[in-house]
Amino acid sequence: MKVVILNASPRKKGLVSQMLEIIQENLAENCEVETIHVNDLSVRPCIGCMKCRSSFQCCLPEDDAQRTLQKIKESDALIIGSPCYWGNINGYLKVLFDRMVYGMMDENKMGIPIPLHKGKRAIIVTTCTTIFPFNILFKQTRGVVNALREILKWSGFKIIGTIEKGGTKKHHELSEREKNKCKKLAQKLLKQSTK
Repeated sequence: MKVVILNASPRKKGLVSQMLEIIQENLAENCEVETIHVNDLSVRPCIGCMKCRSSFQCCLPEDDAQRTLQKIKESDALIIGSPCYWGNINGYLKVLFDRMVYGMMDENKMGIPIPLHKGKRAIIVTTCTTIFPFNILFKQTRGVVNALREILKWSGFKIIGTIEKGGTKKHHELSEREKNKCKKLAQKLLKQSTK
């Protein structure tokens, strides 16, 4: 099984990165796993020309958006981690997904979306400084999850699990419970890939 991990955290030792690393370690023995650090990519913003929707390719010169999309196309599963910025995914990740829309979903003649990654699995990982349960109630980490659910749903991915960690300002470490949840999500992904 091929797995792509999109790490949108600018902190390579931060909590999002740590959770993604635990998942990767638990997949590595049985999967081909590649982690992409989104904020290290060179991606120009979408210009909104809509040409990609009919030509199925971006009109901008090739950059890391097209290369990342190709890796997602070749994968069986996608794991995405993003810190919460203003109740949403961070800007690096948003720019990347804006540029890849033509390779994530198509649409029929009436404009109804057609998912291009049907049958693939996904996991969402997010953190924020707002304490639990307010990170969920105030739609902080939940805002990240909802934004990624929309992208993944219309692209055809089945989300098999999410991890939302609030209160990172005071809690700089992962609890054993959170580490175990990461391991269990990796195991669930492996189990579902064998079905």
